[in-house]
Amino acid sequence: MTGPGGGAVRVRRVGPEAAADVLAVVRAAFGPRPPLDPPADALAETEESLAAVLGSHGGLVAELDGEVVGALVLDPVDERLWLRRVGVVPTAQDHGVATALVEAALDHAAALPGCAVVAALARLELPASVGFWTSHGFAAVGREAPYVVLERAVPRTVAVPDGAAMQALGEALGAVLRAGDLVVLTGGLGAGKTTLTQGIGRGLGVRGGVTSPTFVIARVHPSEVGGPDLVHVDAYRLGGVAELDDLDLDTDLDHAVTVVEWGAGVAEGLADSRLEVRIERSEGDGDGDGDGDGDGDGHGDGAELRRVRLAGLGPRWRGEAAAALARLG
Repeated sequence: MTGPGGGAVRVRRVGPEAAADVLAVVRAAFGPRPPLDPPADALAETEESLAAVLGSHGGLVAELDGEVVGALVLDPVDERLWLRRVGVVPTAQDHGVATALVEAALDHAAALPGCAVVAALARLELPASVGFWTSHGFAAVGREAPYVVLERAVPRTVAVPDGAAMQALGEALGAVLRAGDLVVLTGGLGAGKTTLTQGIGRGLGVRGGVTSPTFVIARVHPSEVGGPDLVHVDAYRLGGVAELDDLDLDTDLDHAVTVVEWGAGVAEGLADSRLEVRIERSEGDGDGDGDGDGDGDGHGDGAELRRVRLAGLGPRWRGEAAAALARLG
């Protein structure tokens, strides 16, 4: 992520030694806000109070062009990682600093044993603050006046050594999915997108062999077990969500599981929640053997390690669903 001076946003873990830097960010970020009743708790922080909480669980600071411009405090409680005192100095806002902090916190949460949810608080009187969290996949789950409580499932990364393991992961994922779910599936040519979708089809118990819908754009696989149908879409040649909406699908997406390959930037508007699945190859992997699906999506030689990142966004992916994702990872 690049800053206004051409430098990258760098996020690093810190402890009590960074209390002065974190306090400077908190005062710069929270001080200019409109007066609130009751006042923001953050404004009562001191270097000593922050050193104490940073000494317990640490925090994150973001640097832009070598200067500390953002910070947050980590506070794990049971299966949740709370993000507190999240702030960016005004001069560094709109440069992706807050997003970089949140993404780093999500990665940190994924490494915490038993952590299934990342949580944050936002003031009801500050809709822009609430909007920031919801735009990053957090869902409002309750209120603790004067705050909204927002949560997001912790992303999980699964190492997948071969095509059989990719299908097995898909089958396990299919057992978690339910009617109305949207899966946005991304990965390079030959990454294993269709192989994963084949497993999802098996987990859902649908009819018909799942192959890439590259040339027909979309294919519907009816359930054989009384569950949701599988709608398998290839968005590679679609120009946007409007074209996706115009597809003549012989099913109601509210009663199906919809998997959209190449869906990033196109399919997110189909539902208020989604499961983002990104498949990445380990460096040095080849293009795969291909399985006749039109994009060389083979992952069939048993020797190409993939890393599959599962990120649930929105109100669907919390509670039991978040716990189910945690078990997959």
